[in-house]
Amino acid sequence: MAIVDTAPTAAGTGSSVVVERCQICNFAPLERILFLGYLPPVNQMRTIGELPKEQPAYPALWLVCPRCTLVQLGLIVDKEILFPPEYPYTSGTTKILRDNFSELYSESQTIVPMGPEDLAVDIGSNDGTLLSNFQRGGHRVFGIEPSQVGNLANERGIPTNIAFFSRAIAEATRRQHGPAKIITATNVFAHIEHIHDIIESILLLLDETGVFVSESHYLLSLVETLQYDTIYHEHLRYYSVRSLQYLLNMHGLEVIHARRIPTHGGSVRVYAARKGRYSVRPSVAQILGEEDRAGLDAAGLQSFKDRVVQSKLDLYALLCDIKKRGHRIYGIGAPSRASTMINYVRLDDGILDCVLEIKGSLKIGKYMPGTLIPVLEESRLYKDQPEYVLLLSWHIADELIPKLREKGYQGKYIIPLPSPRIV
Repeated sequence: MAIVDTAPTAAGTGSSVVVERCQICNFAPLERILFLGYLPPVNQMRTIGELPKEQPAYPALWLVCPRCTLVQLGLIVDKEILFPPEYPYTSGTTKILRDNFSELYSESQTIVPMGPEDLAVDIGSNDGTLLSNFQRGGHRVFGIEPSQVGNLANERGIPTNIAFFSRAIAEATRRQHGPAKIITATNVFAHIEHIHDIIESILLLLDETGVFVSESHYLLSLVETLQYDTIYHEHLRYYSVRSLQYLLNMHGLEVIHARRIPTHGGSVRVYAARKGRYSVRPSVAQILGEEDRAGLDAAGLQSFKDRVVQSKLDLYALLCDIKKRGHRIYGIGAPSRASTMINYVRLDDGILDCVLEIKGSLKIGKYMPGTLIPVLEESRLYKDQPEYVLLLSWHIADELIPKLREKGYQGKYIIPLPSPRIV
């Protein structure tokens, strides 16, 4: 399906792809919703002290397809740029993700019970945190992870292939391990280019009675809580269940269960299987009804754009007022979404003194992408006691604030979204 035209990247390596037709249904023209400017790759971070040099930045344009309702980015950046071998993200460091993956395993067993010989495969398996639940349940497991983080899984005894998922990898995995009873793709299914090829590769690996489980940032949650900070180039598509259902149906799959989950500020977990293999649960019709009532079409999304712009202005004004009074502001958390917020709002080290990460984070000792804002170890917060902290991981504020207070932080908290406020 020819859906794109190729253009050179700003970095001069690989290629970026301009999206002129829908990534799912090939419809054109797509309708423009929101432009966040030119953003650097959210996980390209320079070492503290390194002199600034040329760094690529790519346009972040949000588009919607009038036919299948898919919301998508207007540029696909080379995956080798977005997901380098030194990719610094590890899922096991976040409690909400550990708890979510444990719950996913328990729920999946009520839909497709597995025996000791059944295989679970995780695409984008990271450090093996998700698969560890299936392994403890007594099942065979196999991970596919493009970054060197996959070596952490191998060290833990979770067999992992360090590679991008593809048809060749699917075929090799099936030859070596047999078909998979369950295939998971959490916080990755919206990231992968050539999505039709990916689904066909999943079908090659999936048992005839197997189930495919995806978790993605959920468009309805994004709109409800104004999460423009989840818009960045790793996220090529912003699924509703309606658009995801359209995509899966094109390949003979049907959605059999769907529900909202709290990860990443609001995600959706969707179970799919070959048509007719399982009964469709009432949850599917329920969540589709919620989406229809919310109005996730081009007209409804235009009001989202207006709210985003106002939120940017309000946050910048709030932070400038604090700095004018001579106060310090430290950022808390350096998730990928923090890079979008910092670059879109145009924050620099004159406004945000530093960003703090928990001990052991691979981002410590680096600059936030596109800036000279240093990422430091969290202990600085309790020693320095800045007057304010900006919660860049604001979507888990209810979890973070009590922990920071318990550890001894005595200042005030700025929660940037959906409307900037101080607590």
